[in-house]
Amino acid sequence: MDKFASIKFAKLYYRHFYQIPLILTKASAEDFLNGQLLLIDKPLGWSSFQAVNKLKWAIRKKFGLKKIKIGHAGTLDPLATGLLLICTGKFTKRINDLQGRLKEYTGTITLGATTPSYDLETDIDKTFSIDTISGEMIREAASQLTGDIEQRPPIFSALKKDGKRLYEYAREGKEVIIKKRSVTVSEFEIVKVLLPEVHFRIICSKGTYIRSLAHDLGLLLNNGGYLSKLRRTKIGDYTVDTAIDPVTFADNLLGN
Repeated sequence: MDKFASIKFAKLYYRHFYQIPLILTKASAEDFLNGQLLLIDKPLGWSSFQAVNKLKWAIRKKFGLKKIKIGHAGTLDPLATGLLLICTGKFTKRINDLQGRLKEYTGTITLGATTPSYDLETDIDKTFSIDTISGEMIREAASQLTGDIEQRPPIFSALKKDGKRLYEYAREGKEVIIKKRSVTVSEFEIVKVLLPEVHFRIICSKGTYIRSLAHDLGLLLNNGGYLSKLRRTKIGDYTVDTAIDPVTFADNLLGN
């Protein structure tokens, strides 16, 4: 996106998003059809698809629309919470640009064990002693996972191989070769160490799997690690601090 387009988009964003209280009480169908960028705080247990559908249902019901374009700029797993950028109408053309922006996450990695999914979606399959692990060792390992790195996505992911989702192979117990891919981790800050829990903040590029970083951190420590908590706090300049719960959005829009 060129500089002029970026400024124009920022102005549109400011006008449309920061007046959400006004939009929810005085919005027209044309407002959403012409384009809205909505900052949503996705709840735990919801898929990104469910959050989009909740907003789509509320907008269609409010204005009696048969259809409206709506989509999100970057999936969040059901076990993660936080910022989801949802575009409506003509703003869906901006999704690719938004997806490419740097993302910030906070969360917790639990050491001393592994799971097949690298998070809490599956049960623990191996355990390790953490008696010899120190905070200094953890920070050193995190530094090795900072910068331009090669990362292997988890088998329990929605990536496709030969037209089939990787998690489908995993649930069938089939082994597949997953190629590593290049990602950029701008920052991997270890905020606090309370073993077995490691609290972190990460800034990374599109396509980075935080679950894989948790798993790889365990490997570098000759141990095990899995992601036990994750929250997306930023996408580019947009922050979860100004985001709204999808249920609250729907209730306010419909006047409930």
